[in-house]
Amino acid sequence: MDAVIVAVVSSPFTYESWSAVYDERTGTWHAEQASHWFWGLLIGFLYYWLFHAYWNGQTPGKKILHMRVAREDGGPIGVGQAALRSVVYVVLTATCCLGFLDLVWILFDRRKQALHDKAASTLVVDA
Repeated sequence: MDAVIVAVVSSPFTYESWSAVYDERTGTWHAEQASHWFWGLLIGFLYYWLFHAYWNGQTPGKKILHMRVAREDGGPIGVGQAALRSVVYVVLTATCCLGFLDLVWILFDRRKQALHDKAASTLVVDA
């Protein structure tokens, strides 16, 4: 659900467009198709960071599933911890293979932590 929300919110900013690019080899300008992925990553980071930091460690998707992100000792995560978790999550998700590894890691980890949880010392727990 969270990925759908991020996709809908960021879609006006992530459309495909054409940009003029200068080719130094030929000394000419030409049109290149460019994707505005930066805005999608920024919106994804802000979404996860702000919800986790300021909404009891929950996004709308986690709230529906009765889950929340907590510190490893069970306490609420802080703003910095939520930011680190979100940065690592967005960077790993932006790279195809690492995003897949981040999700699969949960299956083999004894504490069921994804890589972004390990980086930020967080756990996803029942709410």
